[in-house]
Amino acid sequence: MDAIFELNRIEDLREYLSSKANVDELRKLLLEKFMIYSQYRNVQEWNAAVRICEALAIIGWGAHEPVEAIRGIYFNGNPETYFINRYNKPRFLDAVWLKRKNGFAIDYELSFLHGSQDNPLAKPTRPCKQIGQAQDIPFYSQRNWISKSPICIIRGLANCYESSKPMIDSIENKLIPKLSRAMRPELYGTAIDTIKLNLSFSFFDNDHCKTNYIIADESLKLKKKDFYPKLLEMYSEKEIEDNGYYLRNRFTYSPFRSDTGTTRVTIFFEKEFSLLPIQEQKQLFCVYLIQAVEHVAKRLGGKMDYNFSLMIDDFKSILDYWFKND
Repeated sequence: MDAIFELNRIEDLREYLSSKANVDELRKLLLEKFMIYSQYRNVQEWNAAVRICEALAIIGWGAHEPVEAIRGIYFNGNPETYFINRYNKPRFLDAVWLKRKNGFAIDYELSFLHGSQDNPLAKPTRPCKQIGQAQDIPFYSQRNWISKSPICIIRGLANCYESSKPMIDSIENKLIPKLSRAMRPELYGTAIDTIKLNLSFSFFDNDHCKTNYIIADESLKLKKKDFYPKLLEMYSEKEIEDNGYYLRNRFTYSPFRSDTGTTRVTIFFEKEFSLLPIQEQKQLFCVYLIQAVEHVAKRLGGKMDYNFSLMIDDFKSILDYWFKND
């Protein structure tokens, strides 16, 4: 275990583990340690859990449900650490951290324990408040991910027009679970972990809470700094203020992060989209998602060993099934 914790490069960890003859005994030891560190109390113990997950991703989890250790950012901007299975279901301790004078410590009020395949819980519970020392050290995040659907559909805000709620409910309750079950990540490769498709819908809750996206002409290739000046050419300041207008490109693409295997595409939807009949919304929604993923494939396809063609074919098939059978 000391050697595993001391090997910082994932390539060195893979080489070290591949030299071990008794993989079953090693897996048993790693799983025993993981069950301890899955209830981490400080950053150091979280980092130990991450390293164990990386080792188990290399030698295999055996009969135990594989999970991935992720370091993210909570809504308040503080670090969040959690485990997910291949269906993006949370497992074990999901912790939000507080900045203290001496570093970060767990915020127990915002942290929850989740069940696992081997130890299911009826609902998430709060962890027992333990004394965890604040530590000023970097948070690890797993660098070799488990096999799961590479397409992750998320929403930046929950707001939307009422006329889009049926479609959004179907996305969350039918399309996303179908993607988790029906995509075949083992056949695509390991270079990509997740393509995050972030959906931003227009909405008008009241005069003080409103956003109506105006989609820019793609040929203009506008940058962030260009949006408001261009919007002023289209509408007066009063019209912009009264209607909550924001000019955006249909798609915003973030860089690919090789350390996490992730990239993000934000897709903006104008008010007129939400006013369409529900089936037309769904049809157009599928067109936009395919366009976004194909663009990512075009950008990255020549740089890595990944079967984008098969992945996109599977994605299209699932979208088609969702569109026709919901």
